[in-house]
Amino acid sequence: MIQIKRNLIFSLEKRKKDGYLIVENVPIRLRINYNGTRLDIQTGYRVDASNWNEDKEQVKNGTFNKLGQSSSSIDSRILELKVVIQDLFQENESQDKIPSKAEIRQTAKKLKERGKKNDVENISNTSFFEVFDLFVKENSRLNNWSTATRTKFSAVKNHITSFNPNSKFEDFNESGLADYLVYLRKKKKMRNSTIKKQLGFIKWFLRWSFEKKHHSNDAYQAFRPKIKDSKKTVIFLTEEEKKKIVNFDLPSSKAYLDRVRDILVFTAYTGLRYSDVYNLKRSDIKADHIQITTVKTSDNLIIELNKHSRAILKKYADIPYDFDRALPVISNQKMNDYIKELGELAEINTPVSQTHYIGNERIDVVLPKYELLGTHVGRRTFICSALSIGIPVQVVMKWTGHTDYKAMKPYIDVADKTKKNAMSKFDCL
Repeated sequence: MIQIKRNLIFSLEKRKKDGYLIVENVPIRLRINYNGTRLDIQTGYRVDASNWNEDKEQVKNGTFNKLGQSSSSIDSRILELKVVIQDLFQENESQDKIPSKAEIRQTAKKLKERGKKNDVENISNTSFFEVFDLFVKENSRLNNWSTATRTKFSAVKNHITSFNPNSKFEDFNESGLADYLVYLRKKKKMRNSTIKKQLGFIKWFLRWSFEKKHHSNDAYQAFRPKIKDSKKTVIFLTEEEKKKIVNFDLPSSKAYLDRVRDILVFTAYTGLRYSDVYNLKRSDIKADHIQITTVKTSDNLIIELNKHSRAILKKYADIPYDFDRALPVISNQKMNDYIKELGELAEINTPVSQTHYIGNERIDVVLPKYELLGTHVGRRTFICSALSIGIPVQVVMKWTGHTDYKAMKPYIDVADKTKKNAMSKFDCL
């Protein structure tokens, strides 16, 4: 009887996006090396890299993946895959044979299909939209969704309802999802970037409901359309533009813009989001820093004060506001409108080219910069300014709460370009 030398190893796939290693929701694969041959088998499970034990080749005990699957559940299922592959090798050894790649793949496929068959027996009879409501309710509670996130998924439900009010899980195979894509593009007139997000939302729901055994249709996994898109331009204020806004002499009829300007400048010197400035309490302000738990991500941040942020806090220190708020922040919508108005008055009107796609149609528009300003421009300005003056990216991420370099890459590119342009000024000396 022949002996087949083999080595079966579970590991995470090493995938990169924009040059950075993906560390969230990474596929688990089984790599099989035997008799000079290598074969990778997808297990069908994903975990964050931080929850994977490379030495033990398993998910860290007590953790869950994005679909709510537990470590014990995933580890037992992937171990079962390893066992059936080992059994295949032993069976072939007894017959003095070496299994082909096709045979190994077929064995793995049969195991997955057997699992699906067992799952079908437990499929619930709850309707598509009832399950969607359960999905929103559970994830909203577990992930502490903001009002804005709940509103997004309410819109997703409305889109699906208007697409097909009698939607069923089996409708959303590759063909059905392609029809939904066309509907969003032609009927809803959505940009490609928006369609990508909408498809991401519905696939998240379909994954969750599949794992919860509300349906047995996993055809959505194969739907990966190529959707043209352009890189989003990072809109931020240069140092010159920031000075123009700070030093602009507001007319008496526009006095209401003074507080808006202060909040904008405050975000540009702290990196805080609008929601966190809105909720900033006097108790969050310490002698030399701000200590907050962010609204969007629940990060605990410590942001040191500088002379600019400190001056604005001092300006409003003796004025009482509801709920012990530290600053006079108005609604997000009005703030966005007023920031544009402030930018127009201060002549922040550099032409900015914007490109987007609807289907294969490329649309280019040129707008004065003030039309693109909003509450988030302060945070972007803070990041770009900090990187441009040489503050290490790791330090900036501590202030902003970013956890991976992927989200920081657009800002790093902007900072590199700014530094390059600044160096060219020496040529004029």
